[in-house]
Amino acid sequence: MTAKQGVILYGPPASGKDTVTSALTELNPRYVQFARLKVGTGKTAGYRMGTAEHLSELEAAGDIVYSNSRYGNTYVIDAPGLDAAFDAGVPVVHLGQVDGIRALVDGYPADWSGVLLWCPREVTEQRSAERDDRDTAARLAAWDATREDLDAHPGMIWDLTVDTTASAPQDAARLIDQLLAQRAGATTA
Repeated sequence: MTAKQGVILYGPPASGKDTVTSALTELNPRYVQFARLKVGTGKTAGYRMGTAEHLSELEAAGDIVYSNSRYGNTYVIDAPGLDAAFDAGVPVVHLGQVDGIRALVDGYPADWSGVLLWCPREVTEQRSAERDDRDTAARLAAWDATREDLDAHPGMIWDLTVDTTASAPQDAARLIDQLLAQRAGATTA
């Protein structure tokens, strides 16, 4: 029996996490973006909006796998949410912190494939402006924090690295799909 498979997309803001996830879903509908629980304001698309009370309940139950704060909000990866995502297919989890990857891999049993999506800072700035982000300065600060995070974890090993300025989203999706197929074959062999 093959272990549950999941995908972790790591990268700075505007590196293509949403776009590559859409391409994965178009390639095969078994891929589903994991909707992190968000407590705060702003963008709601792609999130399950929650309250401080809900967050407290998850904490009390020990169901928080990872949480972080950015842009004045709290973002949570929770075990019940992951359970539902695995029931729906192959979850694609977006992260921007190596600590989050480690917490997820260590805190929720599955065969996780880590994919680094990368783009230069000026591309993040350009893409952020093109999509009319109101917080481009904060996204650039997050890009800087992502670069620092990578520099602070030089031993981090990625199953796949994609330069999203050089690879089309559909090509990245095919590479990720092939990676998971190979890993599934290796566990059933």
